[in-house]
Parts: sequence; C-alpha cells; structure tokens
Amino acid sequence: MRRRDFLAIGLRSGLCSLLPLAACSREERSLNATNDLTPEKILITDLEKELPGMMADANLPGLSIALIKDAKLVWRRGFGVKDAASKQPIDNDTMFEAASMSKPVFAYIVMKLCEKGVMDLDTPLSRYTTERFLQGDPRLERITARHVLSHTSGFQNWRSEKEPLKIHFAPGEKYQYSGEGYSYLQSVVTRLTQQAFGPYMQANLLEPFGMTLSGYVWNDTCERHMARPHDAAGKPMNSKKGTEESVARYGSAGALLTTPTDYAKFLIEVIEPKGSDAVRLNSESVKEMLRPQIKNGDSSSWALGWAVQHTENGDFDYHGGDNDGFHAFAMVSVERKSGYVVMTNGDGGTKLLNALITRSAMNRFLTT
Repeated sequence: MRRRDFLAIGLRSGLCSLLPLAACSREERSLNATNDLTPEKILITDLEKELPGMMADANLPGLSIALIKDAKLVWRRGFGVKDAASKQPIDNDTMFEAASMSKPVFAYIVMKLCEKGVMDLDTPLSRYTTERFLQGDPRLERITARHVLSHTSGFQNWRSEKEPLKIHFAPGEKYQYSGEGYSYLQSVVTRLTQQAFGPYMQANLLEPFGMTLSGYVWNDTCERHMARPHDAAGKPMNSKKGTEESVARYGSAGALLTTPTDYAKFLIEVIEPKGSDAVRLNSESVKEMLRPQIKNGDSSSWALGWAVQHTENGDFDYHGGDNDGFHAFAMVSVERKSGYVVMTNGDGGTKLLNALITRSAMNRFLTT
C-alpha cells in the first residue's frame, strides 16, 4: 500500500470524529473534564504531554507543529531532534520537505495568473506552448489547468521505465492523483512567466507572504536549518539537495522546503483573504480554488490543489506530503478560520500523523 493511500485511510477514519460525537472514549472523557479550557489550550496540553511518547512509538526523531485559530498563529513548537546523529534539537526555524504539500502553494499561483488574465482555468494548456508534453495522443489538446489542479488530467502520478507517460482516460472523466500533471502545468507557467520556477515562486508568493524560511533550491539557509531525513527505524538518511534542474521538473508537485510556521502563513492567506493585490487572490478566486470539483469517495472531493473532506460539521480542506524520510500534513476549516500544520523528519511520521489525526483534542480544536 502506498504511503499516500495509508494516510488517506487514516484520515478518513480520523475525520469520523469531526461528526457529532456520541459515546465518549477515555480520551474524550478526560477532555470533558477540562471543558473550562479553550479547545486550543486543551490541544496544546494534550500535545505537549502525548507527542514525545507517540514519537518514540513511531521511531520518529523530530516533529514541528503550528496551530492557527481565528486566522492567527496561536502556537508552534518543535519536538525531538533534526538529526539522530548530531542530536541537534528541532526548533521553530527548522525546515522540512513539504513534499506534496507543495501543490496547494502552486495552485494559488496558478489561480493568480488566471485572475490576472495571463491564462485561463479552462483553456487547453497546449494553446500556451508549442512544446508537447506527450506526443501522439490528441487528448493532450483537451487538458486544462483545472484538470491538472483537480487531478483529472488522465496522467499517472509519475512515469517510469516500466510505465511510460500516457493519458489513461479522457481529461475530466475521473480522479487520478498525478504529479506528472503538475509538472506539465508548471512547464506552461514557466513559459508564460518567462522566469525560472523557484525565483518566480519566491517573488510572487513566498516573500510577500513573509515565508522567509522557505524555498526550493538548496542554499546556505537550508544548510543551517534543514532537518535530516530518517528511515522507519529512525536511522539518518542522506539529504536530497534540490537543484535548479530538479526543481524545474518537480518544483510544483513536491519540492517546497519550508517550516510549519511559514506554511501556516500561507494557510492564513487562504483562510482569511486580505483582498486582491499584485500577489494575493480576491475572495472569489479563493472560493473557486476551494470549491469541490470531483468526488473522491462518499465523503471527500478534490478542489483545485486541495482535497476536501465533507462532514456534518462542514468542509475541511487538507493536503498531505510524503517524501522518503519526510511526512507532513495540513488541514484547515475556512468557516472557523482554524487549522494546523505538522511536519516530521522520519518515515515513522506516517504512523504518527495517522494517530494524531484521530485525536479528539485535535478534532475538537478544528470544529469549535
């Protein structure tokens, strides 16, 4: 089973507790005993007490978390170490690979280009470039930015020697998660903007949003602040240092390097739009970005760059990220202007994130 599928199963299970609660678990009874506290204080107390043990159980060296309430960063903290060998502790400036959590950030940029009239969500991407991402399949001429951002392009996730790039179904027909689609759209955006991907993202989103410890290509800042990846046993792995060449291929789909604090700044821009300017989306564009486009199960959908979980307590927008040695997750309630970001530096992060998502304190924080 792929890590993404494993996390999705845990997420759907955990989000059941976003529905009205009936019989209380032992954890829930404990929370009810402290109902004089705010949900964020209950959650912070729970995390400070339980996370170290959960990390040990998952062989996870390090974790960093940020909480958002009322569209403000209300708490952040690092646990554990950046490197099991050096024992250097995680702090609020520790950077992680965001992996597929890069996709919502790129989606925001695409929505802004559409808002500016540089491109259109429903115009075939082939009209913006003479280069062909795939030869010999006329269905390429139908793939739009909307298809890519909602994972309905028809491309597989990634090509390989055993599975060459191909379009597996008519664009828009159904959902199939695809990094290749994002790579295609990124190539079009790069051609339209006439700028390399990393510098364009830096100038048009990271810097304006105050994401000062975020980027794509490895540099001196990464050398000082990046956590080291670890395997499932908690043993250090070699860091993969993004280059301009690798970012040109994988930047939009999974190459963002960031901190939970910086990513929370991005989420706040989505939760509470400040009004359109040279880089920020207007409220209508944000609504369209978060609007469900295609169903992915009975209670979930894909929007543009985001997954959406539908519950009786409203919709929750989320995305996970999985690279070797790094696993992360973010979820927001736009209605309640709340959310959280968790980033880890070990393959044990998958197990911990599944456990964390199911905690009553975490779900109560999002729903009140």
